[in-house]
Amino acid sequence: MVENQIVAVCADDYSLSYGVSAGILEALDAGRLTAVSALVNGPRWPAMGLELSRRSRNADVGLHFNLTLGRPLTSMPKFAPNGEFPPLAKVVQMAFARRLPMDEIRAEIDRQFDRFEAVMDRPPDHVDGHQHIHVLPGIRTALLDAMEARKLGGRAWVRDAGDGLHRILARFANARKALSVLSLASGFRREARRRGFSVNDGFAGFSDFHPSFDYARIFQSYLRAPGRRHLIMCHPGHMDEDLCKLDPVTITREQELAFLLSARLPEMLEKRGLRLGRLSQADRNLSAEQAAPQ
Repeated sequence: MVENQIVAVCADDYSLSYGVSAGILEALDAGRLTAVSALVNGPRWPAMGLELSRRSRNADVGLHFNLTLGRPLTSMPKFAPNGEFPPLAKVVQMAFARRLPMDEIRAEIDRQFDRFEAVMDRPPDHVDGHQHIHVLPGIRTALLDAMEARKLGGRAWVRDAGDGLHRILARFANARKALSVLSLASGFRREARRRGFSVNDGFAGFSDFHPSFDYARIFQSYLRAPGRRHLIMCHPGHMDEDLCKLDPVTITREQELAFLLSARLPEMLEKRGLRLGRLSQADRNLSAEQAAPQ
């Protein structure tokens, strides 16, 4: 491990509810996040997106592409016949059976990109997927196609949700989830890099979202065996009525936020010779080093 190695911490689910968004903005203002991933298909996105655009100069802001929560932005009579996205298990099943209506999914991808850009007035710094749906067969290719069409190569990074087996086993905590996603993400990193998109090297943040667990202790495991471009996802926020209606992950969001705002996070990082940083900034620094005369 390199001294002062950069670790990126990304808060997922921005704009899921007002409470979640407000909590993420608190952590962002405190300098404890270096990336935020936004859900854009919900009614809170336009207002909360404008607030994020005013306060995100020191973080990468990305599209949290969504096909499993809430309502689509486009007509999807085959994929979402009742007007609501299907659950994750059904999407995974359809992806591996090659039964996804790709014409509908491509249209939804474009609409979510459009809605992000309409509010932020710029393309996303990075792209990932709610419940990691962006790594699924078919969806991954359509998403990378859309990014290529928007000329995001060299400008936006994508999340590789599948870490190395040795790193997952070294962390041990929530290894079952990490291994499941590693299986789903097989080949994703190779395809993304072949098409000119940078990806993180190292990924952690899997949780059982159980309120009785000590999140600080769990977060400490995320720092074991970091990759060279290590990315940690988190789900901080305040619990509110909207959140309780939309998502089963509630109390633990408060616990994650409390940890991020505490002195324990910088202490953990310093002890391990790590520091918070943006993956987009790391990419620019690397490009500058490679371009400099030898």
